[in-house]
Amino acid sequence: MYNLLLGLLVLDGIFLGVVILLQAGKGGGLAAMGGGAAATDVLGGRQATTLLTRATWTAGSVFMAVSLVLAIMSSRVVTPTSVLEGLTEPVPTVPQPILPGMEPAADDESTDAPPEEPAPVPDDGSSGEQPPPGV
Repeated sequence: MYNLLLGLLVLDGIFLGVVILLQAGKGGGLAAMGGGAAATDVLGGRQATTLLTRATWTAGSVFMAVSLVLAIMSSRVVTPTSVLEGLTEPVPTVPQPILPGMEPAADDESTDAPPEEPAPVPDDGSSGEQPPPGV
């Protein structure tokens, strides 16, 4: 319904523009187009002016009425929703940089774990590698 009324508004606006441009100030207009006496005889001189005036008033009234209806319809639209509501997967969080001189955040996993100690070195003088089986 909204799109139909919007199309009607556009067509009425074009029609209204054409009707207004056909009118001339102080007399000429549609009755004077195409050459003097012939246009006056065909269109009736004064009747062309009243026809264009009535068309202008009618098209203007329709334009205002449709504009008012569209304004009311667009103000009663459902409340806007967040663009993030339709997401199915969570948004990944970006880790915050650690600036020099600042302590890292308490939820940082790297600070909670104790530092790893190196594996003990055997005292038998070997390099710590096991000899291959069968030697």
